[in-house]
Amino acid sequence: MQPLNIGELWMWFAFIVFVLAMLAVDLFVFGGRKAHRVSVREASCWVIAWCALTLTFAGLLWWYLNGEFGPEIAQRKTLEFLTGYLIEQSLSIDNMFVFVMIFSYFAVPPELQRRVLLYGVLGAIVMRGAMIFAGVWLVSQFAWLLYVFGVFLIITGIKMLVFAHQRPDLDKNPLLRWIHGHLRVTAGLHGERFFVMQNGRRWATPMFMVLVLIEASDLIFAVDSIPAIFAITTDPFIVFTSNIFAIMGLRALYFLLADMADRFHLLKYGLAIVLVFIGAKMTLMPWLHMPIEWSLAVVGGIILTSVLLSLILTRKEDQMRSL
Repeated sequence: MQPLNIGELWMWFAFIVFVLAMLAVDLFVFGGRKAHRVSVREASCWVIAWCALTLTFAGLLWWYLNGEFGPEIAQRKTLEFLTGYLIEQSLSIDNMFVFVMIFSYFAVPPELQRRVLLYGVLGAIVMRGAMIFAGVWLVSQFAWLLYVFGVFLIITGIKMLVFAHQRPDLDKNPLLRWIHGHLRVTAGLHGERFFVMQNGRRWATPMFMVLVLIEASDLIFAVDSIPAIFAITTDPFIVFTSNIFAIMGLRALYFLLADMADRFHLLKYGLAIVLVFIGAKMTLMPWLHMPIEWSLAVVGGIILTSVLLSLILTRKEDQMRSL
């Protein structure tokens, strides 16, 4: 029996128009092109807005599918979307820690971070779209790849558990070394500009290197997160929309939590456990079927537990230092 793929042409068109409209609102209405420090209030409003839009989309999806296919299909597909969104949002949070490290390494002030992250979102949408469609096609042609993805996620999760406490050394990053070897790079920042003209020659700025690293990090994380959602669904529309909602909301979440990143030091372990759980679920699919509701509860429980434990332990450490 072929799985039901719900994405009709008009649904794809409407969703892409919605994404472009939201990017235009950010750029032209809320000053996304202007350098400014994003306040906690502004970031909070955007986080709430994206959560509300995600839930509204889920509600509209259920309403449409309920009328077209009945309540059983509507509930299953809506839960697939919400579970996929939670998985993608959770795994994307790991990107937040990398963003903090990259901006700190290049000493990028907060007021210059918004524009480069916007370009990062645009690049991530294009890259993930291509990877999603390639992945869906491969899985449809070679079903056994799901088990390969499952084993890969288990290995990745175990590696994350082992190396969660280590921080990458950007001084030895091969991509940065290649850029320095092939491009002229200015010593300091030039505002938000990626390239400048000096003495009749075009020079790259450190901000360009920041953009390259952000795009590269999202590509690396997509290799983990996209196979993970295949444990929930292979419906291209569900995979794509849940990924895009997670990506679009990540930038606001970064500005809200960047200053508190150190307080969530156990979250990496929680994300690693999520990867192992999803990988095990994929490899055991022929013998063990787990309802989507259970998967949603397990993933949400792991993330919530790791966040709460992080905050509790951080608070205790602060109290110990104050004595």
